[in-house]
Amino acid sequence: MTAPDAPVPSPCTNICRMNPATGWCSGCWRTIDEIASWSTMTDDAKRLVWSHLPARRAEHEPPPEMYRRVIAGKHDT
Repeated sequence: MTAPDAPVPSPCTNICRMNPATGWCSGCWRTIDEIASWSTMTDDAKRLVWSHLPARRAEHEPPPEMYRRVIAGKHDT
């Protein structure tokens, strides 16, 4: 997170792929509306978007390999 008076950077990772099931970009986890309006958002609005991204990612990204259970040679995801 940035200091309150610093410009808020874009979360874009240049992996622009919208997930139709969630409506979120698989790279930055923003909605298409959040992406489209980013340049006109206030810094407070940008910080609010940033605050949602970790939960979105955690909800829809598979856990790291080291945290997956292995049962009978298959990964439980």
